[in-house]
Amino acid sequence: MSAIRFDRVSLKFPGSLRPAVQECNGAIASGEFVVILGPSGCGKTTLLKMVNRLYEPTSGRILLDDTDIQQLPATQLRRQIGYAIQQSGLFPHMTVAQNIAVVPKLLGWPRGRCQARIEELLSLMGLAAAEFGDRYPAQLSGGQQQRVGIARALAADPKLLLMDEPFGALDAITRETLQIEIARLQRQLGKTILFVSHDVEEALRLADRILILRQGQVIQFDTPYNILTRPADAFVSELVGANDRVRQLSVLTVRQAMAALPGDHNLPPEPAIAHHESLRQALSKLLDTGAPALTVVDENRAVGVLSLERLRDYSRSAASR
Repeated sequence: MSAIRFDRVSLKFPGSLRPAVQECNGAIASGEFVVILGPSGCGKTTLLKMVNRLYEPTSGRILLDDTDIQQLPATQLRRQIGYAIQQSGLFPHMTVAQNIAVVPKLLGWPRGRCQARIEELLSLMGLAAAEFGDRYPAQLSGGQQQRVGIARALAADPKLLLMDEPFGALDAITRETLQIEIARLQRQLGKTILFVSHDVEEALRLADRILILRQGQVIQFDTPYNILTRPADAFVSELVGANDRVRQLSVLTVRQAMAALPGDHNLPPEPAIAHHESLRQALSKLLDTGAPALTVVDENRAVGVLSLERLRDYSRSAASR
């Protein structure tokens, strides 16, 4: 069953010459991380906001777990969906703990359950409840505010999380750190995530599939690898830099390319790389360390080995498929 399905969804704002979103079709599976990608003004945020009925479509249907969302009261729908936006959107007059507890309190959770959830989520975000729970948003860094914003979006344990360029206003280092964190959370929690971005590198790093929009229309909806290696048209090719061989390494994982462990399993513990990391990250580590090979690990357990030669051969074979 699809978590979200767009069925010929269109929206034309009054007075506009053309629709902001036009005949959008596509299904997102439960537990899938989908990035909506495209240039400014292509309809990314408009499409996202229709999922929680901040905008209503002019025509077509959006289904959540096979139920037309128009059949649900908007308030009831929104309490089932987590929503994280750029610059966090935290209530400035509320503490961190109070911000996270907003939806659980609306749902009538008892105080003890709310407090346990606050502590659980702050721990998940790497923020100690004793240190950060009573702070106000103005007392946090930009990265910390975004972590709290994500915690608030997850507070009522929604199946679906909508994220509208949540890291767009952050510096590059904080942005990359939070991208790593949201990817970790996705693997750990298995949430369905619909994520708006204009950043190709971010989309390639995070997405199971990428939905590319141009002037409100879906141009391609596919895996990052297929979009890079088989772009639908010249627009997609130029948008994602499909001819960049190093960028192609970012959508291939270490697990795909690694060799089996040698018979004696006598590998040095360092340098090591996690099996889910990209071949682009592996190449960088190989060049930085000068090591002949990397030990591939899964939860600190050696599962394979990756040499520069193996990486090169695999990337060549992948490009020729």
